Amino acid sequence: MRQFVHLTSRTVCSNLSSVMKKLIGLFITFLAFLSFSSIAYSFEGPLQVKNQFPLSLHINSPYLEKASPETSFSVSLSHSSINLFRNSSEWSVGLDMEITELTFRFRKNIQDFIELGIDLPLLSFNSGFMDGFINSYHETFGFPDYGRSNRPTNKFLYEVRKNGVLVIKGESGEFGIGDIRLTAKKVLLNGDPSISLKGDIELPTGNAKKGYGNGSIDAGISALFEKKLSKIFKTYLNFGVIFPGDLKGYEIVKLKTFLYGGAGIESALWKNFRLLGQVFVQGSPLPRTNIPSVDRTAVTLSLGGRYSSGNNSLEFSFTEDPNTAGAPDFTLSLSFKGRF
Repeated sequence: MRQFVHLTSRTVCSNLSSVMKKLIGLFITFLAFLSFSSIAYSFEGPLQVKNQFPLSLHINSPYLEKASPETSFSVSLSHSSINLFRNSSEWSVGLDMEITELTFRFRKNIQDFIELGIDLPLLSFNSGFMDGFINSYHETFGFPDYGRSNRPTNKFLYEVRKNGVLVIKGESGEFGIGDIRLTAKKVLLNGDPSISLKGDIELPTGNAKKGYGNGSIDAGISALFEKKLSKIFKTYLNFGVIFPGDLKGYEIVKLKTFLYGGAGIESALWKNFRLLGQVFVQGSPLPRTNIPSVDRTAVTLSLGGRYSSGNNSLEFSFTEDPNTAGAPDFTLSLSFKGRF
C-alpha cells in the first residue's frame, strides 16, 4: 500500500511538472506575441516586497524601487514563515515562527528634483498556523525545510545566542513598532531611462532585545535605474550598500557592511492589470557564524500582479527563497497604493 501511494505521488508530481513546463512555455510565447502589440499602458514600479528574514529584517532591509519620483501613500501587509535551527562553535540560532508586518510608506515628489519618504513598520511574531501545509509543499517538490520537520507543528521559537549568551529572544503574539526609515531620492535623469541616487537612514525605534529593531542607526545608499523594453515591458535595476550600526540586544554584536542588488520586470498586458517578477540578492549583515544558512548570500524570487484603477492600485505577490539561505521559506504580500 505504501509503495502504491509513493508511486502515485511520484506520478502526480511528474505530471504536475510536465503541465507547469507547458504552461510556462505558453506564457512566454504569449508575452513574446504581446511585445509586438501597439498597445501601450503606464507603469507603476516593482513589487513592494522585502526580505523578512528575522536576523536582517531590522537592519535597514532594502527592497527594489523605481528610479522615477512620485507622491504616494501605501500600506503593505506581508506574512512570512521561517524555520531555521542551526548551531556552530560560537552561535546558536533557533527560528520557528511566522512574521506579520504592516508597513506604511509615504513619498513626496518635490518638483521632480528630489523625493522624500518615510517607512513606518509594525511587526508581530507568532507561532503561526501553516506548518502542516508547508511541510507537504516541501515534500511534494523536494525543497529543503531548514529542519522544520524535526520541530513540533506550529510552535514558536525566536532565540539567538553567541558563545552561550543570549542576544535576541522574541515573544509570540505581541505587536511592536519596527525601525523607522527616512529616505531621500535624488533624480539624475527623469525620462526613459530614469536614473536616481537614493540615501536612507533607519532610526532605532524598535526593541532590539525582542527582535523588532537593532538598537542603532543604520544608513544606506543605492543607485536606481528603470528602462522601457517595449510599449508593454519595463525593467528596474537597483544596486546598493548598507552601513549598519551595532546590534544592541541583550549583548552587543558588531554588524558588517553588506551589498545588495535586484532586478525586476513589469508587463502592462492589459489596461488595468500588470504582471510582475523580480529577483533580489543581499549579503548577510552578521559577522561570520559558520552557519551556512545564515552566512550565505540571500536570494529571493517574487512573482505577483497589480490591479490599477485611476490613481489607486492593489497588488499581491508570492516570494520564495530558491537557495534556502538568509530568507523566509516564503512570503505572501498584499499592498495598496494611492498616488497624488
